[in-house]
Amino acid sequence: MAAIELDGVEKSFGDVRALRGLDLDVQDGEIFGFLGPNGAGKSTTINVLLDFIRPDSGSVRVLGRDARDDSVAVRERTGVLPEGFDVYERLTAREHVQFAIDSKGADDDPYPILERVGLADAAGRKAGGFSTGMRQRLALAMALVGDPELLVLDEPSSGLDPNGARELREIVESEAANGTTVFFSSHILGQVEAVCDRVGIIREGELVAVDTIDGLRENVGGGSTLVVEVDSVPDDAAHRLKSLDGIGEVTVDGTTLRITCEDDVKMDAVQELEGLGVDVSDFSTEEAPLEDLFAAYTEGDE
Repeated sequence: MAAIELDGVEKSFGDVRALRGLDLDVQDGEIFGFLGPNGAGKSTTINVLLDFIRPDSGSVRVLGRDARDDSVAVRERTGVLPEGFDVYERLTAREHVQFAIDSKGADDDPYPILERVGLADAAGRKAGGFSTGMRQRLALAMALVGDPELLVLDEPSSGLDPNGARELREIVESEAANGTTVFFSSHILGQVEAVCDRVGIIREGELVAVDTIDGLRENVGGGSTLVVEVDSVPDDAAHRLKSLDGIGEVTVDGTTLRITCEDDVKMDAVQELEGLGVDVSDFSTEEAPLEDLFAAYTEGDE
């Protein structure tokens, strides 16, 4: 069953078309990464899901309910960490979480939730003195109130140090393991790659790709670099390698060659080097980083 279903969603603000017939399905228990350049429609999509804004046309269903007609019921079952969240400076961390508990009509104890996000020791401190990272943790604690079926995280890693980012990943993975669906929007692509089951890429209001990271690499073509360690590099090695079908760029750094090529010609490249009298001591494959895939789907005309 789909936790999120958007079908033909259109939304314009004046002359600007923010969403252009957006179709999107996110399955129950999935960690789904939602990527796109600034102005691509990410925030508009999230606001439509939460019924903060209404689409001009199309249908939106969240957790099996109509996002507009059943918006209260949807929000009761959804935890949200919004981008740009700020704190009430005079309230303590515990009071923030208690406010979220009261608002949802939940019966949680604030302290275990604060402990999960690393704020148990700061439970009695006023949030006005919190660092940016602590404020982000507090927002996450409030999102976890009520054991939500869906977590919507908009730039959740903002302000977190590497340890905080790692702990966030662990929380997200733990929630998903317990059956929670996580909709995860972030510009920190390494975080997305580390935690998400599938990724959707939006560009100018249209979904241009939905797949696993490996699927995105395969669709882009190439997608990996062969790294070969040799004893020496003949002068014509790069030219000879480039003459092979399926090989793109070849760069040489000392006795290391980096060869962009299709998977089925990697051994051909190694054999070509050995045919030149080169002693190959080691070779490995580096997958294309998500940053490169993101650029491939969001830049250029296609």
